[in-house]
Amino acid sequence: MDFKRSDKRYRTLDDYLKNRFGKKVFKVALNGRFTCPNKDGTKGVGGCIFCSPSGSGDYAGDPCETLQNQYHKVKSSMLKKWPDAYTIGYFQANTNTYKDVVTLQQLFDEALSLDAQMVGLAIATRCDALDEAKIRLLSALNQRTYLQVELGLQTIHEGTAQWMNRGHDLSCFNQAVRALRKANIDVVVHIINGFPMEDEAMMIETVKHLNTLDIQGLKIHMLHVMKGTQLGALYEKKPFAMLSLASYVDITIKQLEVLDPNVIVHRVTGDSPKASLIAPLWTLKKFVVMNEIDKKMRALNTHQGRLFDDKSNGFKI
Repeated sequence: MDFKRSDKRYRTLDDYLKNRFGKKVFKVALNGRFTCPNKDGTKGVGGCIFCSPSGSGDYAGDPCETLQNQYHKVKSSMLKKWPDAYTIGYFQANTNTYKDVVTLQQLFDEALSLDAQMVGLAIATRCDALDEAKIRLLSALNQRTYLQVELGLQTIHEGTAQWMNRGHDLSCFNQAVRALRKANIDVVVHIINGFPMEDEAMMIETVKHLNTLDIQGLKIHMLHVMKGTQLGALYEKKPFAMLSLASYVDITIKQLEVLDPNVIVHRVTGDSPKASLIAPLWTLKKFVVMNEIDKKMRALNTHQGRLFDDKSNGFKI
């Protein structure tokens, strides 16, 4: 398998964007003042068990500021590192299609008008906040700019989904992916490793299921226990076993081995604000986690898709 960077054994977003646009591209997190149907009672209350009060948007912009101010604050800081880079506007916090179509159109138009150096938008949302009208809006947006729509799946296992209060079933997710792909929109999926009721085989099955769908990107995270969340309160009352760094590395590598080699890997780990994180503390060292994955993949002489076979239902037995 031909990977662009010799130190990576999987397809990275950084390489993909450089190849597509000819130079470095970084995301600028924006806060469009969205809420969530799993918080306001439409689908549920309280949100997902691990969700922070800010809606998993701890690194998004300040909702009290205009999009323009949010954007230029982040961009000016990032340009010190990459002075000639392009940008992607990233609507991250909460459910970023959970408004009426007219308001969404105005918001996304405003974002695209912020900077001639902005080459695309990334929109994080839920599968149950995408109806036909919103898919049409996203399809039209996709004709104007590079577009990624991110969907939080986390797991395919319904028992886990109920425990985490996800608020929708797997069929809803599958239908949303198919609708987005019918409109030729790139789909990026979030999954989480380390749910206390899931073993290694279950986590790998989640990736195998994604191979049966037409997705373009994957984000892999460890379950984070944070202060101010339902999960945080549950953990502090009755702590449960969490994956060690070594176990997380092993499982993530096995997921990458079965993953379709054409899928772009956006993340192999994530981090939370240090002041908010309860466990596992090893996730604070994001680059250590990434380096451990790279090091072990080289030692095993393995790579993304090593066990993938599109002729046998997406993976090799």
